[in-house]
Amino acid sequence: MPLLPTISTFFIVLSAILVAFGWIFIAKGKAATHKKTMIAAAISALIFFIIYVSRTVFVGNSSFGGPEELKIYYTVFLIFHIILATTGAVFGLVTLTLAFKRKIRKHRKIGPVTSIIWFFTAITGVMVYLLLYVLYEGGGTTSMIKAILGS
Repeated sequence: MPLLPTISTFFIVLSAILVAFGWIFIAKGKAATHKKTMIAAAISALIFFIIYVSRTVFVGNSSFGGPEELKIYYTVFLIFHIILATTGAVFGLVTLTLAFKRKIRKHRKIGPVTSIIWFFTAITGVMVYLLLYVLYEGGGTTSMIKAILGS
């Protein structure tokens, strides 16, 4: 298994698990524990993002190495995951901002939606990881830097 994709996938799964625990804590009225857990979830998601972007720039992303007849399905699934991840990240930033600005009423409304989007993002992210690195051997990679410089 490749190291960086495995580590980044671990952090996105960790963030989703922490969000689930944060949800449980707030349901039990443990606001301080909820806050700490959700901050840890955000940090975990940020670590994922830093690893992902670094790998994309310096190493590259792997293309689908599975059977050609599955490539279109993988591509559609990947696009769905990217839309979910982008939406989840935006919702996450808004939800965190509302919490830190103490706009709790709005935070309570958007938080559950954000969490559900994030759970699906993590699940589809794991599925992309499995398709690229576990079930099938990943295709070729080219770093963004090499692609830009033509090396």
